[in-house]
This record gives sequence, C-alpha cells and structure tokens, in this order.
Amino acid sequence: MKKTILTLIFALVTITFCNAQKIEIEKVFGGYKYSQNENQMTMKDLVKTMTSNQQAFDLIKKAQSNNTLASIIGFAGGGLIGWPIGTAIGGGDANWTLAGIGAGLVAIGIPISSSANKKAKQAVELYNSSLNSTSFYEFKPEFKVISDGNGLGISMNF
Repeated sequence: MKKTILTLIFALVTITFCNAQKIEIEKVFGGYKYSQNENQMTMKDLVKTMTSNQQAFDLIKKAQSNNTLASIIGFAGGGLIGWPIGTAIGGGDANWTLAGIGAGLVAIGIPISSSANKKAKQAVELYNSSLNSTSFYEFKPEFKVISDGNGLGISMNF
C-alpha cells in the first residue's frame, strides 16, 4: 500500500512540474523579444523548443528562413550604403549609385524582416496555446470520500 501511495505522489509531482514552459513575447523596436523562464531566446532556440508542435515548428522555420534572408539583404545594402559614405568622408570621389542600390536592398529587406517577425509571433502564440493544461498553476484535482461494502476511501479526479 505504501508503494502505491508513493508511486501516485511521485507521478503527480512529475506531471505537475515537468510541463513545457510558456514563451513570453515582448514588443521591442523593430520586432519582438522572446524569453522563457526569464532567459532570452534566439531564433535557433525557438526552433529547438517548437519541435514538439509541428504547426508551430513549420511557422518558425519559415520565420527563420525569412529572417536569414532579410539579414543577408540588409547587410549587403548597408555595406553598399556605407562604402560611398566612407569614400566621401575620406575625400575621394563617391559612387552614389552604389548607395542608391544599397538603399533599395535595405528597402526590400524591411518587409521580409517584418514578415519573419509576424510568423515568429504566430508560431509562439500557436505553441503557447497548445501547451499541456495540467501545469502546476492550473492543476485542480477533486477529492471525494467514498465508501462501499469493502470500506472507506478517498477518490481523486482530475
């Protein structure tokens, strides 16, 4: 009997404390900041965390791809803008056509980055909505005293 009670208590504690944790979203300039248990998460961390939910995983992978593409385009655009500015500051003859092309690349990268942010936010919201509802704060078992021909007992329903 003691083994049964200890097993039941161990199982209850395990279920209560071993559930997935919610990912927090905070709006910041240019996008969102994600954290879990007050630890900031990168896009790679989000992908690893969402492997258990296929829909959220697919969305976060698209967001990661868009984020990578936007970073590459933005970096190239920034370089093409910075080169003529540096040349002009150094006293040389700047090629402003490069700066114009760079500005165009940055303008293309902004909506791609915005799309990545929206998809990442959707993935996190989808992941959070699918978390197991039997977490520590939401676990509310019902206890009943029951009796029958064999004796008296306690019943726990959840």
